[in-house]
Formats: sequence, structure tokens, C-alpha cells
Amino acid sequence: MKSIKNIEVLGDSLLKGIQVNPVNKKYQTKNDIDFDMLSREYALSIKNDSRFGCTVTKGARILLKKLDTGLNCDAVVMDFGGNDCDYKWAEIAENPEGDFSPNTPLKQFIEEYTCLIQTLKSRGILPILTTLPPLDPQRFFNWWCQNLNKKNVMKWLGSIGHISDHQATYSSAVEALAASEHVPLIDIRSAFLRHGTISDLICEDGTHPNSKGQQIITGVFQSFAAEKLPVVLVN
Repeated sequence: MKSIKNIEVLGDSLLKGIQVNPVNKKYQTKNDIDFDMLSREYALSIKNDSRFGCTVTKGARILLKKLDTGLNCDAVVMDFGGNDCDYKWAEIAENPEGDFSPNTPLKQFIEEYTCLIQTLKSRGILPILTTLPPLDPQRFFNWWCQNLNKKNVMKWLGSIGHISDHQATYSSAVEALAASEHVPLIDIRSAFLRHGTISDLICEDGTHPNSKGQQIITGVFQSFAAEKLPVVLVN
């Protein structure tokens, strides 16, 4: 058995630290998730290879390639679901009567994530999953549909709340998957919900955590490292 010392982080723009620039309204990398502090405080080597737009399918391809070339780590922290649950809103706006699926339908998401987890475990690498921070559905709608036919999108959507409810099903699936596969879970979502005012923690696009939200993520990671890493071992 070996302790956790070398950690690979792979996910989407959430852990990459993407934010909306409040001045020019464009995306920028401004990562206030303090991986450097976590590395120092817990004697870890952390490599963050999170990528904008990454889904579980893309993440699996990246990790399998890394495994083929020799992935030197004890654990992989994975953040998937945010892009998987999203829709092609422009297509919906053009055809609100159509039948549309998320980028990765939920059943496929669970199957691919399960396969990825089991692949890592078979290589002696510990998978560590993260839940999704909640959305601000009104900001999300305003941002992603700002140049679209909003009336058509609403006709298909039914209600603004469906955006956040739908995203929550993917976070719940991650939580259930961690339990069923007996792997650790870093619960970012609960920390955001305990804060009470999600809009304080989320950028104008309704989905990416701002610096305050990223600091909460740092705190969740710090608590996990303090409580779990000393007792989590890889067989």
C-alpha cells in the first residue's frame, strides 16, 4: 500500500479557474483555487490539467493517453458533468419543438464515468470525484441565450428552474457513483449551498465560480486533504 503524494487534477473549466472578466465580458483564466498552498501544506505534488469544455468522454481520452505513456500519480481528482449536462442552445432556439439530448446523456455519462473509474483503479490509481457547484439559472439563461430567440428556448425549456434542476441530476449521479464504486468524494456543491447566496459565488454567466467561489473550493479541498488523505491509501 502507498500513501497519496502525487495527484493529477483533470476536469473542465471549473478547476482550470476560468472566470468571466467583469469589464470586457470575456473568459479569462483567473484561478484562485490555491493548489500551491495545498501542495505546501500537505506535502503533495499536484498537477492541474483541467481543460475548458472537457466532458467525461474527452477526459477519458486524455487520461487513457496519459496512462499509455506512463501516468505518474497516486490519485486523479476528476471534475466532470458541467459540460456533459449542457445543451446546444442555438439548435433549441431554432427548433423549440425538437427532441434534444444533453452533450452526454445521463445514462451514458454514468457508464463512461464508471468505466474511467474502474480503469484507474485497475492501474492502482485512486479516483477522487467532485460534485458540481450549483448554477444560477437566471444568469445562465441570460448569458447563454443572449443572442438567441429566448421565447423559443423558453417554450422548449418550460421554466428557468429546469436548468438548475437538470444540472443537479448530474451532480447527484456523481455522488451516487462515488458511493457505488467506493471512491472518495469532494463535495463542492454542499459547501456552495451552505453559503446560502449562490449569486455571490458565481460569475455573470451563471456557471463559473468567481474568486469568492474559488476560495470556497480551496477550503473544501483543504478540509478533504486534512481529513481524508492521511487515511486514504491505494492498494
